[in-house]
Amino acid sequence: MRLGLITSLAKPEGNVTGVAYFGLLPKQMELLKEIVPNLRRVAYIVSAVDTEDAYSTLKDYEVEEENRQIAARMLGFTWQGFRAAVADDYDRIFARLTAEQFDAVYIPGLPFNNNNRTRICQLALRHRIPAVSGSSAWAKDGLLLTYAQDPSWSVARGMDYVDKILRGAKPSDLPVEQATKFELLINLKTAKELGLTAPPSLLVRADELIE
Repeated sequence: MRLGLITSLAKPEGNVTGVAYFGLLPKQMELLKEIVPNLRRVAYIVSAVDTEDAYSTLKDYEVEEENRQIAARMLGFTWQGFRAAVADDYDRIFARLTAEQFDAVYIPGLPFNNNNRTRICQLALRHRIPAVSGSSAWAKDGLLLTYAQDPSWSVARGMDYVDKILRGAKPSDLPVEQATKFELLINLKTAKELGLTAPPSLLVRADELIE
């Protein structure tokens, strides 16, 4: 709705429907703060080569920025953005985060970041910087924590909508479905190497603990 694509979830009143993908950044940061309670300075890394392409409209970018500000106000920390234009930029960025004593880093799932996922995860661990992202693949590659909609559930529900529309249903008559399944992964091996302890109240909510 914030992008102006539909009128409401219950009544899209347009030619767009399906499964909604909500900005989970505030929740991702809230979960991170349970492991890193003294969160004061947080970096986020975008890629100069694909930022404009990754956000299909200016409104998309504005929504992402709004989510960042919501998280900062809610949890009491400040953001600083960094841009990577080539793979080696990540090395320079993480060296700077260490030198300037950032408490954590948020990695948006932008294409260039995803293409350098292994490198980023290794750098975060080498520089001992807690890091959070969305897709579970990041935690499996060594990032501290990830939280996102369950992709298999979202795709399955999306295919149900495709089937209904191909059978003659109008998109405007199909409510936009809100996600009900989310995945929280915590890499306990990474937490241990960073000297961090996830509280039991967080561990019991995790869908997967990587050891």
